[in-house]
Amino acid sequence: MDRDFVGYGAMPPHAQWPGDARIAVNFVINFEEGSELSYPAGDGVSETGLIETASTEAGDRRDLAAESMFEYGARVGWWRLHRIFTRFDVPVTLFACARALAANPPAAAAIAASNWDICAHGYRWIKHYELDEAAERDQIARAVELIRETTGKPALGWYCRYAPSENTRRLVAEHGGFLYDSDAYNDELPYWTTAAGKPHLVVPYSLTTNDVKFGRGMFGPGEDFFSYLRDSFDVLYEEGADRPRMMSIGLHMRLCGHPGRARALVRFIEYIQKHERVWICRREDIARHWRATFPPA
Repeated sequence: MDRDFVGYGAMPPHAQWPGDARIAVNFVINFEEGSELSYPAGDGVSETGLIETASTEAGDRRDLAAESMFEYGARVGWWRLHRIFTRFDVPVTLFACARALAANPPAAAAIAASNWDICAHGYRWIKHYELDEAAERDQIARAVELIRETTGKPALGWYCRYAPSENTRRLVAEHGGFLYDSDAYNDELPYWTTAAGKPHLVVPYSLTTNDVKFGRGMFGPGEDFFSYLRDSFDVLYEEGADRPRMMSIGLHMRLCGHPGRARALVRFIEYIQKHERVWICRREDIARHWRATFPPA
């Protein structure tokens, strides 16, 4: 696989965001609860990814505490985040695992009734780099089908759990119907590449401006999250006077859905809404803007 260490270099393109915005801000809710590995699903293992640190050590036995923390995200955290973004009239992109939506019909119905867009996050919350090509192709197809079945919405983007396989981008392009994928962390602007022999748009994501750091013990109080988001926004906003960029903010229902962390999210929304020339948008909006403004050469 070729690697590109240059990208846009010293002179990235002026993004020309709508309204002459200095920054495009995209909030992402990772909807994973109900699609993770578990004994009830027949996996013979309990998923413990991105739950409260120092939780349980069940080893190869069923971890009921871990299961309960995932349930909190779907039962409580989702609705808290939904209320916050609805209250502030802020659009959201769902990184949605198909089985998680199927496990929570009321939440799926709320997504269907919203103008929020969906980026497929897999059929299940599993590691695609561990799949062979046939299995991964099947997972992609099943994810797209079930997301449409549960929400009536198309999956316009694709994003794996942390890392794709060497086949993922090609399989996504071959499947068709996607505007972009977000399986990259290497830029602050969308860019074009080639997949399956044709132009393919990448809208990079970020694990830095992301609440995963709560699940890994890197953030403590909500103030840590707010401060990091604010400082990141301030630098990008300042630079945006000449070279506008995008900022992706990743949220998890079982992490930022808790009250003390949700308060940090509210503070950040209030903070950026006090600034002019800020485009708070969906990932679909970014992809369509880039396709129209910067078509592939």
